[in-house]
Amino acid sequence: QVQLVESGGGLVQPGGSLRLSCAASGFTLDYYAIGWFRQAPGKEREGVSCISSSDGSTYYADSVKGRFTISRDNAKNTVYLQMNSLKPEDTAVYYCATTNYCSGLSRLYEYHYWGQGTQVTVSS
Repeated sequence: QVQLVESGGGLVQPGGSLRLSCAASGFTLDYYAIGWFRQAPGKEREGVSCISSSDGSTYYADSVKGRFTISRDNAKNTVYLQMNSLKPEDTAVYYCATTNYCSGLSRLYEYHYWGQGTQVTVSS
């Protein structure tokens, strides 16, 4: 069964860090580009970052650039999102999803498999 599972979320103080994991089962992540998205209550789901499957190119939303880093570990069939200097506005449920190419962070319809999400709360 094809499945994506996000983990690593939790409660962190402003300025703190978290590392989210996106683990795949039933297929190999090596052949897919992976995007990270987030959705806060009452707001639309927005693209955060994407990493390609070919040359490893990375893309970031302006709101997180310089603070977040996306990476992959093919041996573990896992993609990560390192989040530093967290702000209260980063609070959301974070999702990972597969696509063929990192064509754009706004094109949610291009992402085929989605995880259930992990909650990130940034608060003092």
